[in-house]
Amino acid sequence: MRIYVGGLPYQSTEQDLIQLFEQVGQVTSATVITDRETGRSKGFGFVEMSSDDETRAAIEQLNGSTLGDRTITVNEARERRAPGGGGYQSRDRRSNGGGYRDRY
Repeated sequence: MRIYVGGLPYQSTEQDLIQLFEQVGQVTSATVITDRETGRSKGFGFVEMSSDDETRAAIEQLNGSTLGDRTITVNEARERRAPGGGGYQSRDRRSNGGGYRDRY
């Protein structure tokens, strides 16, 4: 089970997450999500623990705690949506009766 960690200080590193979550149990992976262009943290990341019991304990104990000067949100990560779900939907502009071509 993956853990979502939100509200991270922008200078947070994977090592910061590991140190925080190791207070509860064994961390198998930690990732801070960064902006591709700037390399700066986007303020959230993911942690995986060695067992479901440790994962539940980490969520219970660390949700609402502070890291640096920020209160963090810790909960079970939701599965990624399949590409193409929601957001901007492409439309065939000619389907509205011809568009500008009918005017000229």
